[in-house]
Amino acid sequence: MKRTLLILLLFLCNIVWSQTVIEELDLVDSAMELTKQHVTYDPSYFSIDYPNGDVPSDKGVCTDVIIRAYRKIGVNLQQLVHEDMKANFNLYPKIWGLGTTDKNIDHRRVPNLMTFFKRRGAEKPISTNAEDYLPGDIVCWNLRGAITHIGIVVNKKSNDNKRNLIVHNIGSGQVMEDMLFDFKIIGHYRFIRVQPTN
Repeated sequence: MKRTLLILLLFLCNIVWSQTVIEELDLVDSAMELTKQHVTYDPSYFSIDYPNGDVPSDKGVCTDVIIRAYRKIGVNLQQLVHEDMKANFNLYPKIWGLGTTDKNIDHRRVPNLMTFFKRRGAEKPISTNAEDYLPGDIVCWNLRGAITHIGIVVNKKSNDNKRNLIVHNIGSGQVMEDMLFDFKIIGHYRFIRVQPTN
């Protein structure tokens, strides 16, 4: 009986591990696929559909890289962030002076995504060790002042083979670059599967 339970436990652990690895690779592939799409950096406010809305496919900002990559693997951050903000509005930043949620833009703001990922238990330590940032991880930076940025770590290496590259949009469209430590890191997350909030 004990042997059967042990085998079953090992089998289940293997399924969970395999599923996580597959999902990480799928997210990385999705992010890298986005670099083939011509996108002009455009921070304009857009009125979009809900729950599967997106800004025009040839436009976007850094958060749209994250939203589009996750959507390709079946995770709808527009809906997840909106629902969590609606239920827990007081826990989200009030930087923009809003008194209620806005399903057109809430998920497209870096501080809101940071809050959402943290509430989902996806927060990882911030370090200066490149090996701590794995393919599929989400990283947030402070560019200067109140300007924040976000990108996805992928499984391609820098020219010196010391850092994983980042897929992001900092103004030149959806690109893959060696820029992990170019700015101050303010957030590090590993959000693959949807987990319940507290």
